[in-house]
Amino acid sequence: MTQMLASVTGADEAEIAIGGGADIIDLKDPTAGALGALAIETIRRTVLAIAGRCETSAVCGDLPMEPETLRMKAEEIAGTGVDYVKVGFFPTDAVEACMKALQPLAAGTKLIAVLFADRAPDFGLLPAFAQHGFHGAMLDTADKSKGRLLDHLPPERMPDFVGPAQALGLKTGLSGSIEPPDVPRLLPFSPDFLGFRGALCVRARRTASIDAEAVGAIRALIPAEPLAGRSATVDYRLLAARGYSPGAADAALGTDRIFVRDFVLPVNIGAYSFEHGHTQKVRFDVAADVLRMTSNPEDMRHVVSYDLILDGIRTIVARGHVELSEALAEQVAAHVLEDPRVVRVVVKVEKLELGPGGVGVEIERKRTRQQHASLRPAVPDDPAAVSPRGIQGTRL
Repeated sequence: MTQMLASVTGADEAEIAIGGGADIIDLKDPTAGALGALAIETIRRTVLAIAGRCETSAVCGDLPMEPETLRMKAEEIAGTGVDYVKVGFFPTDAVEACMKALQPLAAGTKLIAVLFADRAPDFGLLPAFAQHGFHGAMLDTADKSKGRLLDHLPPERMPDFVGPAQALGLKTGLSGSIEPPDVPRLLPFSPDFLGFRGALCVRARRTASIDAEAVGAIRALIPAEPLAGRSATVDYRLLAARGYSPGAADAALGTDRIFVRDFVLPVNIGAYSFEHGHTQKVRFDVAADVLRMTSNPEDMRHVVSYDLILDGIRTIVARGHVELSEALAEQVAAHVLEDPRVVRVVVKVEKLELGPGGVGVEIERKRTRQQHASLRPAVPDDPAAVSPRGIQGTRL
């Protein structure tokens, strides 16, 4: 499950973040850059005040890529007792030397390498980080005035980072001016944590103070850890946090329909040899019936965003060649049905370059009556999981 990391400036803000449910308290000075370091004594006092109630991390600062400078600062931060030490890696020929300088410290300290989405991050460095003993790697943004993480690295690129890093045994994190609507877009990639600062602050200004209501709003968007022995497919505490009333959803609130129409992308698709090695235009039309969380939706906790569909299509297409339109449609439908609030989805995949008109497939997939009923028992005592299964397909 993905954890919530909250960046704070000291013990007072840490208390607010812990009270709001943050899993990791990250210590930094937002007025001093993306990885602005706090005074050592401030970090030490805050770690003592937290007293093991949750994990802690601290940044080393926006430092030059000089091996000895990084080593000395990282050792100083590690001496404060934080669980993780975050070290920024900017593009330079000295990256390898910096890793080697930090390797002895990595043997006893959980080092997190920070790459920057707005500085042409090199994911080819991930094996080297693992080889030199780093505990994890994360993405952030260096220039907070130039946009969010997703402005620099679209969702379809996230698997290029998260998947390989986790395969190497690295803990993975995503950060960088992440806003509430970004959270449900990033969760499907299963990073180990999402990091926040600005979204937790008064008026979303990262240099302002932490706001308890903002912390709670972000926490409600991120599923809590599942109870021991229970399936992670459906997180009942997440449904409860988003205002879902299991017993009343169908009768009282019904469903809404979200949709994407006439979404055209170049896709590597086709079973014929002449269709291999190049893309062709494919049009997607997707509609999903979603259980209503409340009769008065106010924020991202109460809705399923159409970004779920758009990001899913882009990510699936980015994986590479697909033989059949049916396979592509099935993958899109399965992705949308991963959200437990989606009860039915219709996916139309249409090739646009094989003749005077479009050719393709349209499928409908939904949860069975029994699977839908498994959402009804009281939260969180029912461990039943909902899994999407197809019920009909129509070839065009």
